[in-house]
Amino acid sequence: MDYLVGASFPKGKATRSQWCCFDHRRRQHQCTKTETNIQQQPTPATSSNMASSSCNISPPIIPIFVFFLLVSSLFCPVRSSENGSLHAKNQTFRPEVELQKLKTIRELLNKINKPPIKSIQSPDGDIIDCVLLHHQPAFDHPRLKGQKPLDPPERPSGVNPNGMGGEDFQLWSMSGESCPEGTIPIRRISEDDMLRASSVRRFGRKRPRRRVRRDSTSNGHEHAVGYVSGDQYYGAKASINVWTPRVSNQYEFSLSQMWVISGSFGDDLNTIEAGWQVSPELYGDNYPRFFTYWTTDAYQATGCYNLLCSGFVQTNNRIAIGAAISPTSSYNGGQFDISLLIWKDPKHGNWWLEFGSGILVGYWPSFLFTHLRDHASMVQFGGEVVNSRAGGFHTSTEMGSGHFAGQGFGKASYFRNLQVVDWDNNLIPLSNLRVLADHPNCYDIQGGINRVWGNYFYYGGPGRNVKCP
Repeated sequence: MDYLVGASFPKGKATRSQWCCFDHRRRQHQCTKTETNIQQQPTPATSSNMASSSCNISPPIIPIFVFFLLVSSLFCPVRSSENGSLHAKNQTFRPEVELQKLKTIRELLNKINKPPIKSIQSPDGDIIDCVLLHHQPAFDHPRLKGQKPLDPPERPSGVNPNGMGGEDFQLWSMSGESCPEGTIPIRRISEDDMLRASSVRRFGRKRPRRRVRRDSTSNGHEHAVGYVSGDQYYGAKASINVWTPRVSNQYEFSLSQMWVISGSFGDDLNTIEAGWQVSPELYGDNYPRFFTYWTTDAYQATGCYNLLCSGFVQTNNRIAIGAAISPTSSYNGGQFDISLLIWKDPKHGNWWLEFGSGILVGYWPSFLFTHLRDHASMVQFGGEVVNSRAGGFHTSTEMGSGHFAGQGFGKASYFRNLQVVDWDNNLIPLSNLRVLADHPNCYDIQGGINRVWGNYFYYGGPGRNVKCP
C-alpha cells in the first residue's frame, strides 16, 4: 500500500512530483446516465489538489455491460429492517427446520474451514487459520485434486514499482504473528457468518440474475465507474485508496473494485474481480476488507467470494483474502492505497493476481472459465453501494470516502494509474476511458489524465443529502 502524504499534488503539465510514497499497505455492476470521454488536456491544480483535465461531454452511450450490471444488481435483492428482515415478527418457529438448517451450516463449515496447523487471533475478532497449501479449498476441485500450486508466471512488461512492497496491510498481521512457509492464511468462517446470510446454501455467492424491465434503474444498486471496451484485454492494473465508508444497515454494502469481463452479458458472463469492500452481512462488521470474486455463468451457480469455494488458488502466506485492511485513508490526512494487477499468464493461460509491487497472491485457473480462457472484452473500475431506501429515504451509506469527486485529493476517493495488458503481455495506458455515474446527486465521478497519475478518476459521495432525498 502506498502512503501518500498530502504535501502537494502533481500539476497537469510536466512538473516534479511532490507527493511521497512510503510503502504498500492496503460489487458491483454499473450505471446509466452521465458519460464523459477523457481528453488529455491537463490544467493546473492548486497545491492541495491534483491537476484535473477538462472533459468533453459526449452523448450518452450505455455499453451493454453497464446495462447488464444494472440488471445483475438484482442478484442481491435489497432488504431493509422494515421489509427484509430474516426474523419477521410473524415467523413461526419450526424446530425441525432450524435443526436441519444448523446441520447444513455445520456440514458447510466442515467443508470450507480446513484443518489448520496454526491459528492466529486478529484484533478485529477474526481467527486466521494457517492451512497447508495443498489443503486449501481450491484443491477440492476435481481438476486440481492431487496437484500443487503453479510456479510464478512471467509478469507483464512495463510494470514499474511505485514504492516498496509490503504485505503487512491487514489487522491480523499487526500482532507480528504469521503463517509458516508452505501454508496460506484463511479467514475462518463462523456459524454467525452463515446465519447472517439470506441463503445458507448460497453463502459467499451473489444471487442469480432476475429479469427486469429494460428501462428500470431503480433496483437499489448505485454506481460510479470508469471503463474501457472495444478491444481484447489480457489484464488490468490500478491503485485504489482505501476508506471506511459508513454503511447504514446490515443489508447494504459499499465497495471499490476492478472487473475483468468477457461473455455475451447473458447467462455466460465471465468476470474476475478484486478490490475492497465493507459488507456487514458477509463479514459481521464495518471494516474495509480485501476481497476477490469470480463467476463463469453470470453469478448463477459458479464462483464465490475469496476462498469460499473451489476456484482461486492462493500462493501467498502473508495475505488473507477477506481480512480487514489497516491502515486506511483519513479526510485531510494520510492517504493509503493498494495497487492491484490482474493478468493472463501467456504460457498457461491462468489469471494471476498481484498486490503492490511484485507480491503474488495467487491465480484463477483458466479451466474455470469459458470466454476468459481467451481474453477479456471489457475492463471496469469503480464503486458501488446498495440503497435499500429504509424509511422511504435514500440511504446514507457512503461510497468511497463519503465525499464527492470535486473535493479532490485527501478528501475524495480515487483510482489512479489505470492500465491494461495487451496481447503481447505489455502493460499500457488506457486510450479511451469513459466514466459514468447513475445517481450523480448521490455519488459522482470526475476523470482526468496527467503525467504522474496517468488515467485517473475521483469518485464517491455521501448518499442522502439535500439533492439526494
